[in-house]
Amino acid sequence: MKILLLGKNGQVGWELQRSLSLLGELIALDLEDGCDLSDSDALVANVRSHAPQVIVNAAAHTAVDKAESEPESVRLINAEAPARLGLEAKALGAILVHYSTDYVFDGSGDQPRDEDAPTRPLSVYGSTKLEGEQAIRASGCRHLILRTSWVYAARGANFAKTMLKLAAERDQLKVIADQIGAPTGAELLADLTAHMLRATLVQPDLAGTYHAVAGGETNWHAYAKFVIEFARARGQVLRVTPEQVLPIPTSDYPTPAKRPLNSRLSTAKLQQHFGLTPPDWRVGVERMLAEILQG
Repeated sequence: MKILLLGKNGQVGWELQRSLSLLGELIALDLEDGCDLSDSDALVANVRSHAPQVIVNAAAHTAVDKAESEPESVRLINAEAPARLGLEAKALGAILVHYSTDYVFDGSGDQPRDEDAPTRPLSVYGSTKLEGEQAIRASGCRHLILRTSWVYAARGANFAKTMLKLAAERDQLKVIADQIGAPTGAELLADLTAHMLRATLVQPDLAGTYHAVAGGETNWHAYAKFVIEFARARGQVLRVTPEQVLPIPTSDYPTPAKRPLNSRLSTAKLQQHFGLTPPDWRVGVERMLAEILQG
C-alpha cells in the first residue's frame, strides 16, 4: 500500500512519518519537495504522479491571527486544496485523511460538542477549515476528517516552551483562564490516525468525521501552572512560581482572530467506533515536558 503524506515537517506531519511508516510505503512531502497546497496544479500533479491508495493531508495555514488579514491565501490552502484532494482521492479510489479543528464551532456553552453539533466559526481560519471539511464530504471520497484542538509537540514552538521561557525571565505571568479545551499531542494524533486508518481500510463504513483530542479538560491558566509546577519539581530554575501565574479573561488579551471559549470536543464516537480511549491530557504533556527539559 502506498501512502502519500503532505506536510511532513509540521508538528503532526513529523509524527505521522513514524506512525504511518508501519502501514505501507510512505511518500512524505513538504514545500521543499514541491508540495505547495496553494498551487492546485502542482498539488494535483503530485498526487497523480504517485497514485497512492491513501492521502494524508497534515498541511494547513494555522497562523490564526495572520489569517484575518489574508483570507484569500488562507482559503487556497485550507479550503481549495482539500477540495482538490477530495476529488483526486475519489478518482483514485483512495482514502483521504484530513485534520480539522475546534474552531469550526463558536465556542458557546460549557458542554463537549459531538461531530453533528451545529458549526459556526468565528474566524477566517475556522471558516476556511470548515469549508475544507465540507468540500471533502461533497467530493464523495472515502475520508477520515479528524477535528482536534490545542495541538502541541516537543519539536518546534509550543505553549509550554513559551511559558517556561517567560517564567524564567519575569516575576509574574498573566494567562487566559476562560478558554477551555484539551491539549492534544501530535504524537497522540499520529497514533490515533494510524489505528483509525488501518481499521477503516478493512471496514470502509468507519469512514467519516471524528473528534480526536486528549481526555479531560483544562484552561490556559491551569495549563501554565501545571507546566511550571512540573518543571520546578524537576529542578528547573524559574523566577515564577505557580502562585504567581494570574488568571485573566480573554477580553484582557484582544487578538485579531476571535477564539472559541469552549473548545471541548466529545470523543464518544471515536471510542465507540474504534475502541480507542484517548489518555488524559496530562499524560502527553508530562512526556513532552520531560523530553524538552532533558534537552
